[in-house]
Amino acid sequence: MRFTTLDQWLDWQTSLHPREIELGLDRCRIVAQRLNLLPPPYFIITIAGTNGKGSSTVLLDTILSTAGYRVGRYTSPHLLRYNERICIAGQEVTDEQLCGAFNAIEIVRDNISLTFFEFSTLAAMLIFQANQIDLALLEVGLGGRLDAVNIFDADVALVTAIDIDHVDWLGPDRESIGLEKAGILRPYHPAVCSDTHPPQSLINYAHQLPTALYCLGQHFTYQQLDNTSWSWQYHSVIPDQPDNSFSYTQLPFPQLLGDFQLQNAAGVLMVLELIKGSFPCSLLALQQGLVQASLPGRFQILAGETMRILDVAHNPLGAQVLNKLLLHQQLSYGKTYAVVGMLKDKDIASVFKMMQNAIDHWYVAPLNTPRSATVPQLLDYLVALGITSIRHYPSITIAYNQACLTAQAGDRIVVFGSFYSVAEVLRLEQE
Repeated sequence: MRFTTLDQWLDWQTSLHPREIELGLDRCRIVAQRLNLLPPPYFIITIAGTNGKGSSTVLLDTILSTAGYRVGRYTSPHLLRYNERICIAGQEVTDEQLCGAFNAIEIVRDNISLTFFEFSTLAAMLIFQANQIDLALLEVGLGGRLDAVNIFDADVALVTAIDIDHVDWLGPDRESIGLEKAGILRPYHPAVCSDTHPPQSLINYAHQLPTALYCLGQHFTYQQLDNTSWSWQYHSVIPDQPDNSFSYTQLPFPQLLGDFQLQNAAGVLMVLELIKGSFPCSLLALQQGLVQASLPGRFQILAGETMRILDVAHNPLGAQVLNKLLLHQQLSYGKTYAVVGMLKDKDIASVFKMMQNAIDHWYVAPLNTPRSATVPQLLDYLVALGITSIRHYPSITIAYNQACLTAQAGDRIVVFGSFYSVAEVLRLEQE
């Protein structure tokens, strides 16, 4: 074995490929074929989207696991431990499993250079195959069409909310980004879109394949009934077929906070409706899965005299959702302190503009990555919005510690802008 520890493998992988991100399927597909991973012997649900794909994936995992199925879940990025990316039956895989999978990949890849993400994707599928799962949930890392996950054909595809992000890779508008996400669709295999206004490019692509695309607001809908329950309806519109309309009433709210989670859950229920012939889930499993699903870094609240809220919001739509949650609770608190760092390729101006009316004091810092926006860049965006209560620090750790010292009982601190900023604070809290 080339290396004996997980950290050694990961350090080596980051230096192996000349570019951190390189979209394309050929390299990964060749290695997957050498590993006999194609086609996988289990059912695959692939999840793409700009916002909500992580929440939708964990909702599917929790519900299907509660129903008794052995589920493999592959997500990215991780917050604290690389092992978070690959879970089987709700448990993170071990260092030993990962090292074994990496070694198997290294033996067969020969002179093919793989990215960090391609290594993790192939490792996930190797581990899933060895552990005889019933179905795999594969969260796309970037885009869809050229993401490494897409070498594996989806039996059902789920596209969540689409927003402007990764424009250098996916295009400058929702139509071009939507077409990239549509790349996970497969001919004659059903797909679900939980975006309230799906791009026309996605709809056109589904028609051309063809695949049956079930869209929120057209084929399925949901309504919030009160502060604790909601309903969901499927409207069968297939010509010359029996009416298969179906509904749930008095469903419990997902444990994941925010009105946006009902939109995610609605898409998840449509996926479960489509696969119920092979993977039926009882109403009890559905109810328990909704209230048990949890995901760190999504409006995660750390209780105390000063409430701390951790949210990985890093694009305009994510910031809009976070802003709404903060303002909804505004009357209960004093001042709101933001601890924020962002990657330089994000739409920083739009994120800050979306958040400015929910924040009283801004504490900015660089992230611990070469891709981070610099402090002067962050300050320029804030000053351009007319924001004056700004402090800057050399790291997220120092900014967070200072916010904790400054905030009074009844105030709150919100950490957002990136997985990196939230991960750094989570590590501090664990220590």
